Formats: sequence, C-alpha cells, structure tokens
Amino acid sequence: MLRFHSSRRTRLCDGLDRRQWLQVGGLGAFGLGLEQLLAQPRPATAASTSPTFGKAKACIVLFLLGGPPQHETWDPKPDAPDEVRGDLKSIPSSIPGLRVGELMPKTAQLVDKVAVLRGMSTDDNAHSASGYWMLTGRPHEPKNRENAPHGPPNDDPCLAAIIRHLRGDTASMPGSIVVPEDIWNTGRIAWPGQDAGWLGRSADPWLITCDPNADDFKVPSLAMQDDVTPLRVRSRGSLLSQLDNHLAQVQRGDRLRHWTSLRQRAFNMLTAPTARRAFSIQEEPEKVRERYGRNRFGQSVLLARRLVESGVSLVQVNWTRWDHDQAVAPAWDTHAGNSERLKKDLMPPMDMAYSSLLEDLEERGMLEDTLVVWMGEFGRTPKINARGGRDHWGHVYSIALAGAGIQGGIVYGGSDRVAGFPTDGRHEPQDLAATIFHLMGHSPETEIHDQQGRPSVISNGMPIEAVLSCPSPPSPTIIDADSDHYHRGRRGTIGRAERFFHRGTIHHPVAFWCPCSSLGG
Repeated sequence: MLRFHSSRRTRLCDGLDRRQWLQVGGLGAFGLGLEQLLAQPRPATAASTSPTFGKAKACIVLFLLGGPPQHETWDPKPDAPDEVRGDLKSIPSSIPGLRVGELMPKTAQLVDKVAVLRGMSTDDNAHSASGYWMLTGRPHEPKNRENAPHGPPNDDPCLAAIIRHLRGDTASMPGSIVVPEDIWNTGRIAWPGQDAGWLGRSADPWLITCDPNADDFKVPSLAMQDDVTPLRVRSRGSLLSQLDNHLAQVQRGDRLRHWTSLRQRAFNMLTAPTARRAFSIQEEPEKVRERYGRNRFGQSVLLARRLVESGVSLVQVNWTRWDHDQAVAPAWDTHAGNSERLKKDLMPPMDMAYSSLLEDLEERGMLEDTLVVWMGEFGRTPKINARGGRDHWGHVYSIALAGAGIQGGIVYGGSDRVAGFPTDGRHEPQDLAATIFHLMGHSPETEIHDQQGRPSVISNGMPIEAVLSCPSPPSPTIIDADSDHYHRGRRGTIGRAERFFHRGTIHHPVAFWCPCSSLGG
C-alpha cells in the first residue's frame, strides 16, 4: 500500500478528517416510520457534502457461503509453489498488471469498475462465527465457535436490518430483502446475525425463500388465488381494520399498534402493482435471463436488480448450501476437489451473474448509484490439502466493491507470497460495514436504540478511504505482485504521482495515490 507521511491531520478521500467523522450523522433522504423514530442520528456536518457520502441509493450484496478461495479469484499467486498455486492459472484483466483467476474471463474485462480488497481478515475459521462478523460488522463471541446459539451476546442486527431501520420502507416495498433463502450450516442450522436482533423484529429484512429460475416462480406472500382480486383484498382489509378498531377500545398497547402496522404493510405490498411487477421476473426478455445464467443464483441476482430498481434499499443474494441440489450448486466450502468444483459448478455461474449485473446496471444508468458487494465469510488455506481441497482460512481473503462512490480499477491491500496473511491494507468487517453505511448516507457514528432505549452506534469501524472515488483521480499505479515489473499510470491532474520499485521481498499488488487526500502533499 502506498504510504505518505505528513504532520497534518489525516484526511479521508472525501476531504473529512477523522475528528469530523466522529461528528457526522444524519439519516438518508427516506422518510421515517414509527419504528425509525427511535434512531437518533447526530447532526450532519461536512459528510453530507462529501463526494461519496450518500452516493448509493441502493446496495446489492452477493454473499458466497463457504468462503471463495482468494487464490483462484482476486489474489492469484502464479509464482507460488504447486501446492499453493494449484492447477488453475491467472489471466490479465482490463487493468494492466492486474491479474485474476482464469475462471473469471467475463469479470476480468470489467475490473476497471471494481475495487478489490486483498487484505480482509477476521482470524476466525468458523463459518457462522466469521460470517456473523461479516454480516453485522460485530465480532462473534467467542471466535472460532461454530453453530453458537442465537441470542445474546450474538444478537447484533445485520447490515440489512440496520439499513431498513434507518431508511424505512416504501409504500409498496420493504427496505431490505434477502433471497433466495437464509444462510445455514449442514443440518439446516441457521447462522446468527441474519435478522434485526436487539433492534426488534420490525427491522428484520424480508426473507424470501424461492427459486426465481423455476418456470412457475411466484413469491408466496404476493401470490393470490385467481378469483381474489386486489379490490377484494382491500375490502377484506377494511373489515379487518374495523375489527382492529373495536379491539383497540378494549386493549390498547404497543403490541397491538405494531401488529396493525405490520398488517397494513402486508396489505400494501399484496395489492401494490409496483411490488407485484418487481417480482415478475418472467417479464424479462429471455436474452437477459440467459445472460445472467439460467440457475438459481443467476436469476436471484437478476431479481435483485429488479428489486433495487423498484425502490428496495438493500438486497442480499445468498449462495447457500442447497441440500436438494448439491450436484449442481454446492457451496464454496471446497474441502475436496477445489479445482474441479470451481471449474464445473462454482465459477462459471458466478462469473456470468456478477459480470452481467455490473454491465446491466451500467447500461441502465444505475451503477453510479448502486453499490455492489462481492464477499464470503472468509478465504481458503494457502496449501492444498491431501484431498485436493482448501480448508477454512480467516487470516486473509479478498472482497470486491463496485458502483456508487467506489473507485474502480484498483487493488487495495496485499497478502504474502502464498496468500496466507496480509502484508498491508489489513481491514476487518467493521470497516467494510462503515464503508457501506457511509456510501448509503449514514455516518458510522449514527446511533440506534434497542427496545429498552439503550443507544449503540451502527458501526465501530471507519470507512476504507482508499477505495472511495475522488472527483478527478489519476490512473492508478499498478505494481504486479507476481513479477519484478511495474506499470506506471498517467500523471494526475491534481498533485503528483509517485514512483515505486518492486522488491522481491515485498509484494504490493497496487500502489494507489489519492489526490483528494492531504497526505499527498
């Protein structure tokens, strides 16, 4: 990672110093519902005028259960020993000097839109524990504990729940939706950290268990019998409201008001043309559906695009363990036959869906205000095991960000020669959470309250400044981590570019200079 030294106070790419980051707050432009009134943000300051604050109107999270291997995706090591490298090669990308795994040919041509973080770490090798940290931005207690019981101390709200709480719902759509099912370990043991936790059930993201690739795909909660029209539903709702009013005269309280609010939301979504149209994936041209991939994950990603297009703030698409279809779509937990499973079942549909999403969003003019997050719960071991697989590895792994407020075409952070440990740019999930919140217009210091009124900030991390876009960034300086050559970017219009030399003992994947930072001189 490129480092500058200065006696001046450290400033973020957005022009904010760290003291200001502790002062910013404010909610997004969405109205507050009853439950959102408990959120007490601090007054907004310079954050509200920064280039990237609130840049994302929506966010799509692609969560790949099992832990995608960093070696075969975003952090290949072509010069490593065979037992580390495996039998898969790397390929060049659209950014000179930046290579990715050979099973990502479509994505490789779009790397100019992507910021890769190669130094993510939890030091936690348990699926549900490390995953909890990724989904909530809070460490699991204890570390390396698989299938811990739900509830305190592991009842923090997930990011999707916090976004729904802060932004609220539209008249016809919930603020956050999860498809095509929740995340679970073998035995159908659901992970903690997938709901609103102590924030309260009203903030739970709407979980839709479905297969958008099915010919008869319908969302159960939106499906009505053929002879039941929206008018009949509204009539029945009117009758139910009268009964509720009568009941309220006898028994008033928060629980009743909460039930009335939930019932009204359900009726709104059931009868709203916007909601029904958003889930009507059959309306998409067949060419578009084929482009995303005619499989459960690919069509779920396409559905996510339709949902954010219809006003949903955050959609999370989970690639889960499909116990009924393991041969076609196993999770990324490649303890055996890593290369074979990547080549046959995992990377082709991932490459197709991910690249199609980025291209589709850009073609529709949505990429500039839609954040796309590519992540899993951890990475895989540097050394291939006796079964030809890679085991759990939380010490270093890669994630990718694209879209609203993200500077594309950069790699931030690095790992050692075997992709076993970070060498620079190490970050933990709370910083990723803070980055997402920042881009969606919420300071990490924004306070929310549990059901007893106790306050908590939405993130204890800091936005990862190196991946935030700047008004007039220069072309990045790319240093190939797998050779002794470097590629020099164009000189920026602001400030100066630095020349770096690559030494055999130090591997910096990318030297990135941000002209917006006061550290640049």
